[in-house]
Parts: sequence; C-alpha cells; structure tokens
Amino acid sequence: MPRAIWKGSVSFGLVAIPVKLYSATEDKDVTFRQVHAEDGGRVRYRRVCEQCGQEVPYSDIAKGFEADDGRMAVLTDEDFENLPLSTMKSVDVVRFVDEDEVDPTYFIKTYFLEADQIGVKPYVLLREALARRNKAAVVKVALRSRESLALVRVQEELLVLHTMLWPDELRDGDFAAPPADIAISEDEIKLADLLIDQLEGEFDPSLYTDSYREALMQVVHAKLAGVPLPEPGDEDTSTGDVIDLMAALKASVAAIEARRGKTSA
Repeated sequence: MPRAIWKGSVSFGLVAIPVKLYSATEDKDVTFRQVHAEDGGRVRYRRVCEQCGQEVPYSDIAKGFEADDGRMAVLTDEDFENLPLSTMKSVDVVRFVDEDEVDPTYFIKTYFLEADQIGVKPYVLLREALARRNKAAVVKVALRSRESLALVRVQEELLVLHTMLWPDELRDGDFAAPPADIAISEDEIKLADLLIDQLEGEFDPSLYTDSYREALMQVVHAKLAGVPLPEPGDEDTSTGDVIDLMAALKASVAAIEARRGKTSA
C-alpha cells in the first residue's frame, strides 16, 4: 500500500471530513544515470558551498530566498509546515460545479482521497451527493510547498482530487489556430465522419502500452546481455504535404476496412 503524502480534512460549510491523500499515479519512465561514455563510470556532482568552500551533505541543505538587496532568508522544514495558511491542513471547497465545465488542460496530477476513521460517513455523503447531481468540487489545498487549485470528483467508490494549474499558468493558444478562412467541403466532412465511425469504440486503457519504453528496454537488455541490438522499425512515419485530402481520407477508410477484413478472416 502506498504511503499517504498528506493528512488533513475536506471542508465544506460546517462539515469537515478527515482524509488522507495518496498519489493515484506512478512514473514508469526508464531512468538513466549520467556516466562516462568511455568506461561507464558514474558521474557525480558535488554540492559545494560558495561561502566556505566545503562540500555540504544533502541533510544540511535548506531553501533560501534572496532579496533584491542581497540578503538571504533561510527557510527550514518547520517554516514550511507552519505557514499562516488555512489550506495547509484543509481542502477548502470554494464552489460546486458541473464536472464537464472544467477543461482537462488545467489538470496536473491525480490523488486518491481516503476517509480517516470518523470521516467515513460524511465522505460517503459527499460522494453520493456529488454523484447524484453530476457535480464536482473546486477546492484549494496546499501540497508540496505550494497552494494549488484542485477539483474533487467521484470515481466509482472513491473521491479523487486533481491538482490544477492556476489560470495565469495557462498559455494563450490562439497563435496555433489555423486560419479562419480554410474551407472544408461537405464531401470531406462526410468522409471524415466515416473514418471516425470506423475507429469509434469504448475507451479501454488496458488496450494501450508504451511502445517507446518497450523498445528502449529491448535495447537496454541487449546491451546488458552483449547481444546484437534489435533492428530498428522500418515503418515510414514521415509526414509529407497532403496533396489530395479526399484521396487520403478514402485511402484511410479503405485501409481500416481491409485491416478489419483480415482480422475477421
């Protein structure tokens, strides 16, 4: 069982639900160490204090804020734990909203909320109330040395919390929008609809795997075993200019139908 990263309460009105917070995701990326290319030796970095010239152990490293005049304010773990901020130990509900109103672009990371002892009944009450009205709770909470906007919503039997970016942290994407005068014909729309119909289905995340990580580990295992490296894929994924959009759409639909025909056979 994972370790709780935060303990506090979810508060709305005069109701407080004691909860523990657990990360709902884990990083599966392949990690590498920096090594000397000639002999594979680890390359390490020394943490040296520019004031006294001594190497500083990690346990003695603190966070410092440098003022404009050069003065340094050194903050300890205790300083961070005792900030004059209500959301340090409380998930404060500020509004209930329709779940589909929130743009997923805001989401950063997902956490599980677990009711702590006496919080079980109000936890279930909040979960059922949100589920019946298809609502989610916009909240504020302080996690990992910063206050975050977040969304609490129902996921089957659980309440989950999604930390979110603040509005001023989202960039304006208008620069990436195509020109407004691009014309699409009705025939092109119909073919695109047909292509969508061919690929439509229920979302099943178990059908998908990280092909990049799998290919990378093939190379790693080959190097560890001292055997020839696997051959690179020969699939052409280059994207050239689309000369005939209609032809490309028709070819895409035909390719999917052919692939389905082989599967059926």
